Amino acid sequence: MAWFRRNAQGIISQKKKDIPDLWLKCPGCGEIIYKLELERNANVCAHCSHHFRISADGYVKLLLDEGTAAEFHEEITSIDFLKFRAKKKYSDQIKAAVKKTGKKSALLSTRGKMNKRPVVLCVMDFSFIGGSMGSVVGEKISLAIDIAIKEKAPLILISASGGARMMEGAVSLMQMAKTSAKLALLARAGLPFVSILTDPTTGGVTASYAMLGDVNIAEPGALIGFAGPRVIKQTIGEDLPEGFQRSEFLLKHGFIDAIFSRKDMKAEIGKILNVLCHDEIDPALGNGMLDPKNKETAEISPAIDVDEETKN
Repeated sequence: MAWFRRNAQGIISQKKKDIPDLWLKCPGCGEIIYKLELERNANVCAHCSHHFRISADGYVKLLLDEGTAAEFHEEITSIDFLKFRAKKKYSDQIKAAVKKTGKKSALLSTRGKMNKRPVVLCVMDFSFIGGSMGSVVGEKISLAIDIAIKEKAPLILISASGGARMMEGAVSLMQMAKTSAKLALLARAGLPFVSILTDPTTGGVTASYAMLGDVNIAEPGALIGFAGPRVIKQTIGEDLPEGFQRSEFLLKHGFIDAIFSRKDMKAEIGKILNVLCHDEIDPALGNGMLDPKNKETAEISPAIDVDEETKN
């Protein structure tokens, strides 16, 4: 198909909708990249290794063994209990996000196998209202932790979020404490939690579960922090250090444990779980870090009540 046509006035270009959208420009190196080639390379630029954002389904396909993924609690969705309205009604934002992504919330929770090891995998989707953490995200993470404890499987959580969802007010902020308390139960059960931080991971998500992993991993160049760099610069009135709040800066200053390319993530997490999981112990104790010689940890029941736990 020609990308131009002739009329009485001369040659004019075709309408934009008629031109195949097959190419994009890498923000890292400026190279023009063929989209299908980029997808085949896990959405990583072959020239400069810039990591483009990918969907939650993309991470599941990348990390879990083929044919093992089984999504759960996908029916849970948010409601506009505060009748919040800014430029748009919150209820309309939810409907638009569902239509855009085909998902009912900003978190995909699934069970499957990674390198033949059963795991529970949760992935935040930035394309769903900025991956913001509301009541549903907090609830789905909590339920995923319950399943991980019940099935004695490691938890892997991939964060991509602008922070707490302001349209749900204080309820969204409560999810920070709720998920943190649930992760304490996971630790009590002796099960590993691997947190993966992608671009961006900010706000209340960073201030809660995203930084509470037994191992905290980031993708290259990911923006990670509480307040954004522009907000901080405006507040303190000073220029920020080079690469401030990028994953390389955080690794240098000890805030994260490692940076792995997306293409290497599955293999590297597999190595980590091989260290953290004692598969040779009594199967009744699960695949976690429980020490069978330690009676105190070995006798912990996974069915610990959150309210009871938080009182201690």
